Amino acid sequence: MPTELPYAAEAETSLGYEELQVLKTQYYKEIEQGHVTTQSKFNYGWGLVKSGSAEYQTEGVKLLQEIYSASPAHRRECTYYIAVGYYKLKNYAYAKRFNDLLLSVEPENMQAQSLRTLIDQAVQRDGYIGMGLIAGAAAVTGLIVAGLVKRSRR
Repeated sequence: MPTELPYAAEAETSLGYEELQVLKTQYYKEIEQGHVTTQSKFNYGWGLVKSGSAEYQTEGVKLLQEIYSASPAHRRECTYYIAVGYYKLKNYAYAKRFNDLLLSVEPENMQAQSLRTLIDQAVQRDGYIGMGLIAGAAAVTGLIVAGLVKRSRR
């Protein structure tokens, strides 16, 4: 489902397997050498967030949050991709929280503005789905109750 918001397009696109493997190889090579650079960790976290797998996306968010906590100099770029990760995981409350954090310091950031629109649309869509499920359950319950009342009057 491609987005009509060009700045947030990457929030709805996935990284290819081969591309992710290059980032993974570099990251684990550095682990074996005893020192992982922030850039390699960021690249791998970014790649995981951009993958099509919820398990990988979760791991990517975790890596980016580790960088966010440990390296104030990298918070800006981590904040956006953490928000993207949570958006892709359908955790819209956290996606909104991190995206709003970025917008509070960069209100003109087009990527973050577009991501905010995607998050708001997803929350609205999920709200409609939830209301539909509740209405459907209420209708079924009403039919069951009506059937029981009719049956008890016989």
